[in-house]
Amino acid sequence: MSQPKAKRTSQGPIAMWHCMDIPGVLKLLSMRPPIHWSRWHRWALLPPFALYNSVMGGVERLLYDRKVAETEINPSPLFIIGHWRSGTTLLHNLVSLDEQFTFPNMYHVAFPHHFLLTEEIVSTFTGWMLPKSRPMDNIETGWQLPQEDEIGLCALCLISPYLMITFPEKDIYRDLFELKNVSPKVLQEWKDTFTHFLKKVTYRDPKPIVLKSPSHTYRIPLLLDMFPDAKFLYIYRNPYHVFRSSMHLRRALFEENTLGLMDETPWESEILEDYGKAIDCYENDRHMIPEGNLHEIRFEDLELDPLTQIQQAYEGLSLPGFEVLKQKLIPEIKRLEGYKKNAFSNLEMGLKRRIYEQGRVMFERYGYDPEGAEVACETSRLAVPA
Repeated sequence: MSQPKAKRTSQGPIAMWHCMDIPGVLKLLSMRPPIHWSRWHRWALLPPFALYNSVMGGVERLLYDRKVAETEINPSPLFIIGHWRSGTTLLHNLVSLDEQFTFPNMYHVAFPHHFLLTEEIVSTFTGWMLPKSRPMDNIETGWQLPQEDEIGLCALCLISPYLMITFPEKDIYRDLFELKNVSPKVLQEWKDTFTHFLKKVTYRDPKPIVLKSPSHTYRIPLLLDMFPDAKFLYIYRNPYHVFRSSMHLRRALFEENTLGLMDETPWESEILEDYGKAIDCYENDRHMIPEGNLHEIRFEDLELDPLTQIQQAYEGLSLPGFEVLKQKLIPEIKRLEGYKKNAFSNLEMGLKRRIYEQGRVMFERYGYDPEGAEVACETSRLAVPA
């Protein structure tokens, strides 16, 4: 099958693989990622960035490792979960305005090996180099703005489903969503890496951490094993909108970061499979979360009335300080009123049927209109010979 041509990008020459140090790059190369000449600039930048990250990381360890090791992550983090394109970023950005919390920002996940050492100086002089908005949507970017920890974890240990961005083979990353079927050694490496990263974030700003990574939706048992008192904010959205936006996310994110060329042919099936698995994991595991430590938010309600939804989340999780946060939310919500969302074309009925089959529980439990897809499903099942 022919590969699509490389497209021009808005992110520039820097990709997520440039966040790694020398051992990380060697590990990546040992996995034999696909190569294409059109990505020569990304390949060319791997060695200098790896050297820089290794040197700065080594200096940081000398100066900070003992202090970081002594840092406690207490209380347990607040995890914002939900499938990609369900509104996790909007929710994370709003909650992170609360000064009682700290969070990983874009600089932390871009330079996870040495942000304690370099953030203050480097971020000050390089902010102008960043694009004004993310490549997959119109959400503002900046070194100090909240970002998902999964990006930093991928750069630190490559134990992440984000390997899918440059590896089309599912065998490379399929067990890295839940982390249930990886070896004890790999699981321990992930836990140690995650804990160390959170300790660094806490050492930099000793407050409770609010984290957002859609991949954590698959890992509730693991996260509770590490942080039994963790709180969870789960956000969900109309499955049809999630799918359309997820397709756009893949095109933008993969194009900006892949080291080879990607074939879009299997993406519809992969997104539906991952979405169905995220729903199953959440539905099967949410009962494990202690009472009072889980609150659910409907994206459409958050978009319509952010103040009320955030207030209800704070009350549901027994979080203090909403009245103080409210004073910051009001101007931010006013600023976001001009935000322009991506527009997507309608879905044909055959695809709606597949989405409904994967996300039936979302339509039924949360009351989303299947728009006739459930009738099509019944018809298609009846039409199949016994």
